[in-house]
Amino acid sequence: MIAVASNKGGVGKTTVATNLAIALRALHEDLPILLVTLDDQCAVERMFRIGEPPREARTLKHAFAQRSFDGCAELGQFGIEFVSPARDLEAIKVRAAEPLTLRRMLDASAREGVVIFDTKSDLEALTRGALAACDLAILPVADRASLEEAEKAFELLGEHGGRRKRGRVLFTLVDRRTKLDADGRDLHERLAKKVEERGWPRFEAVVSRSPRVEALNSGKKRPRSILHEAKGTLVQRQLRELAEEVAKSLGLAASAAPAEPSAAAPAAGAPPPARSFATDLRSALFRGLRGR
Repeated sequence: MIAVASNKGGVGKTTVATNLAIALRALHEDLPILLVTLDDQCAVERMFRIGEPPREARTLKHAFAQRSFDGCAELGQFGIEFVSPARDLEAIKVRAAEPLTLRRMLDASAREGVVIFDTKSDLEALTRGALAACDLAILPVADRASLEEAEKAFELLGEHGGRRKRGRVLFTLVDRRTKLDADGRDLHERLAKKVEERGWPRFEAVVSRSPRVEALNSGKKRPRSILHEAKGTLVQRQLRELAEEVAKSLGLAASAAPAEPSAAAPAAGAPPPARSFATDLRSALFRGLRGR
């Protein structure tokens, strides 16, 4: 279970959560992925829903009412399942007041694979529940304010069975042009030093600020996938690197590469050819087109 969390808005939580889900699915074709937004915004369902919404869609509200996610997930684009957000979070927050509620709901659900929680920009009951339940907390840091909010998230992780070590900083909206002083040090360097001084784990991968990503998120009614629509860009490569780091930290085994035609049969006992990123992209794209 992964939580993407920050008390600071505008640091790319939803962009990371949605595109990480797609990238993980591309790298691990048989991995079930459920994306749950603990926000009242509709970006996730706009990005993944296929066709018109069901007449009686089951939302996060129904999941909390039955204390399980069974029957509340909808199969969407790229083979990603998602739970529609609830329009009124206040009643749900009352149900989520006990910090381990989300973990118990997951335990009660007949699910396998990875669950990604995209949290609201707060540290209230739902976000606290996600942090208490997660195996990995991705804490986006884009500026000094979000750095300070990451410290609060680490403190909350530490309150639940020593889960502090499960938090990991992800630098987002990185822009090397943002200089802070006459010596030419940029914002990213300063933030990286602060994280190192605090001894916080962090991802080697970063996510750069990109006009291309902003266009994908806002150019059309449906936000689009960085993996498919930003081919050849720095940020697409960074998303792949992030997905690989996340998969490694969760101990996910790589999917078996499909057989491909070859001019000559491989020698007996030879290792299979490495799966290419292009193959992953094609597979994920076809899944999205088929709604698998």
